[in-house]
Amino acid sequence: MSKINDAKKKFDNIEIPDELNFVVQKAIKEANPMKKNKRKKMNPFKSFGLGAAAAAILFAGSVNISPAFAQTMSNIPVLNSIVKVITINEIADGNDNSQANISTPQITGLENKELEATLNSKYEQENAKLFAQFQKKMAKIEEQGGGHLGVDAGYKVLTDTEDLLSISRYTVETQASSYETIHNDTIDKKNELLITLPSLFKDNAYIETISNYIKDEMRKQMAADVEKTYFIAGESDVNNGFDKIKEDQNFSITKNNELIIYFDQYEVAPGYMGTVKFKIPTNTIQKDLVSNHYIK
Repeated sequence: MSKINDAKKKFDNIEIPDELNFVVQKAIKEANPMKKNKRKKMNPFKSFGLGAAAAAILFAGSVNISPAFAQTMSNIPVLNSIVKVITINEIADGNDNSQANISTPQITGLENKELEATLNSKYEQENAKLFAQFQKKMAKIEEQGGGHLGVDAGYKVLTDTEDLLSISRYTVETQASSYETIHNDTIDKKNELLITLPSLFKDNAYIETISNYIKDEMRKQMAADVEKTYFIAGESDVNNGFDKIKEDQNFSITKNNELIIYFDQYEVAPGYMGTVKFKIPTNTIQKDLVSNHYIK
């Protein structure tokens, strides 16, 4: 118990930053990519009041709240010779009934060190919180006489092109049943900005456009395959079925510049379906796009 209490005290002193929301300015998307040298570097942190010193402080927050953290710094087969993703921390902790396996990514090589440091701080502190929660749950289970608990968290590089990097962090928590969540970040490597879903579109009309397409696709998939089930608002027995995507719905951009929309396990379908995703045809959203700089 002393180990858990020490970890909790250290974790309580970590300030978890709010989810970041860097908006890609429309001027970037409307610019000709061939005129890169004429493009002025923009600092997405100015609107947040975060200077280099503040970003450095965020990045300095350590996730080593347990001796189980091992500094691996092992290179993953990666992006290119400049921008890379490495594993900065690995956790393997627990007992015969409870196990935590957590890997934390770190992005290196961006010229925009404020963006790089703040993203990396977010990844580290998210996993620090996840590990502290695991230890707390494990202690409670042991007090109640035992039981199974599992946490598996890591990341995948979804897209790596000359222009884009999409990285997905996943977490699978298992107790009576399993539950998987995913969080994606897509970075414009040339302009060194974090792309958000709203920044791709002229206005909020994309929410209805994409939502209607996804509901139609759900119906088609269920009609073609009896093994597939989706919860659509007003069309299933499940309360609060899928009606529309969130403004900042989880997404990624493929190497072919296509938009993919993601849903967590149980969010729009029964658990056996796992996490689900839908590729959105560009012609469906063309009228809503700011430009075809990212989505083509």
